[in-house]
Amino acid sequence: MTHRQILEALSGLLLALLVAILSSTIVANALPTILAELGGTQSQYTWVVTSTLLAATATTPVWGKLADLFSKKVLFQASISLFALGSVLCGLATSVPMLIGFRAVQGLGLGGVQALAAVVIAAMVSPRERGRYAGYMGAVFAVGTVSGPLVGGLIVDTPWLGWRWCFFVVVPVAVAAFIVLGRTLRLPLIKRKAKIDWVGATLIVGGVCLLLVWVSFAGNTFPWGSTTSLVLLGAALLCLGLAVFVEGRVSEPVVPLRLFRDRTFTLATVAGIGLGIAMFGGSLFIGQYFQLGRGYSPTDAGLLTLPLVLALFVTSTGSGWLISRYGRWKAYLSVGSVSLVLGLALLATIDHATDVWLVGCYLALVGAGVGLSMQNLVLAVQNNTSARDLGAATATVTFFRSLGGAAGVSVLGAVLSASVANRVAAETGGAAEAASGSLDLAALPSEMQTILHTAYGDATALVFGISAVASIVTLVAVMFIREVPLRTTV
Repeated sequence: MTHRQILEALSGLLLALLVAILSSTIVANALPTILAELGGTQSQYTWVVTSTLLAATATTPVWGKLADLFSKKVLFQASISLFALGSVLCGLATSVPMLIGFRAVQGLGLGGVQALAAVVIAAMVSPRERGRYAGYMGAVFAVGTVSGPLVGGLIVDTPWLGWRWCFFVVVPVAVAAFIVLGRTLRLPLIKRKAKIDWVGATLIVGGVCLLLVWVSFAGNTFPWGSTTSLVLLGAALLCLGLAVFVEGRVSEPVVPLRLFRDRTFTLATVAGIGLGIAMFGGSLFIGQYFQLGRGYSPTDAGLLTLPLVLALFVTSTGSGWLISRYGRWKAYLSVGSVSLVLGLALLATIDHATDVWLVGCYLALVGAGVGLSMQNLVLAVQNNTSARDLGAATATVTFFRSLGGAAGVSVLGAVLSASVANRVAAETGGAAEAASGSLDLAALPSEMQTILHTAYGDATALVFGISAVASIVTLVAVMFIREVPLRTTV
């Protein structure tokens, strides 16, 4: 494909990617308002996000493997259509359980969009030239991350619109992406015998879902050592163990185990887990910190996250162009990992009275870490992978990054909820502990509002502290990745 043809096809990919990012970020600042209107709780707040991540995570390897067997274009359009359907259903939800269920439908399409975007670009562009195109993806990621919270905040702050338009507004963009891809994307379809490993796919999806359900509810809904907890954990490990057994014996595994023989692939997979926790956990709970911990409106909370997004935009775009020009990528990964750990560690020191400009500086460090790491980890893996396994390898790295994010959101949400409840109980002598689960702070007495603002503002530091520890895993894994010169062929 010529540069012009690549840019034309890339426009459709970037529109789809923008839709995927908006779906996650547009609700970040709107969720407190949405759940307050629907009568939701802190645990349900977490699950509105987790259900999407869970569905996207569990299906990502399946989408990636299908891309190695069938038309990438048709699969991409199918994932966009499924995502648009889920978005419309979310906007029509009348209860929190219904919203959680429809968010899972949205996640099924999201898993395809996030896995297939990188696969399609890898099928069009060589690793050496892919850096600058990945930079475009990073720019769209930053724009979506910036505009999402702002648009979401403006929508919920505009009485004649209402929160339902947080979901409806992405549908026209999804339709536009579908049409543009249909007209511009031209990829050769390499036909070979296709045999889908449905048993392995089912075991992987089932095992991941059970594991995330266990992580989300253990220690909260039921004790860690209870029979329910042990049964869930046992069932999850059994499904995943059987999945490994099946994947090692079928001709077309969803996740080819031979990929893990490659050092770069294995280390990038491990690094992606910690990066996922930082990406999803950081972006979700910082919006809650500004609104529930500091009392800012959804629109103001979106503006206050600008340092994170601007740093992500500059570092992802800049590093992409520099990698394409000089062919070196390891240094950017290393600097990004250090910046991520440092930023999260500093955010672990904030409370309800920390200067906002200081929080902004810490967020900029986190944004720089994500911008330098996210696309470059995928690039390192694709550079070491054959065309036959390109979809599976890309999707597997994305899968583990999403798995880290989904598990991180579940665990961090449970930790935050418990910490807020304990702080409120200590402040009120347990008399108003039940109010700590409510997200409709405006309906509470002014004295209780002050207590909850303080509790949320102080408890959020613990969430970032745990994220900082997890990001150390990313730093260690990146340090052991060996730099391989980028290929100049697809």
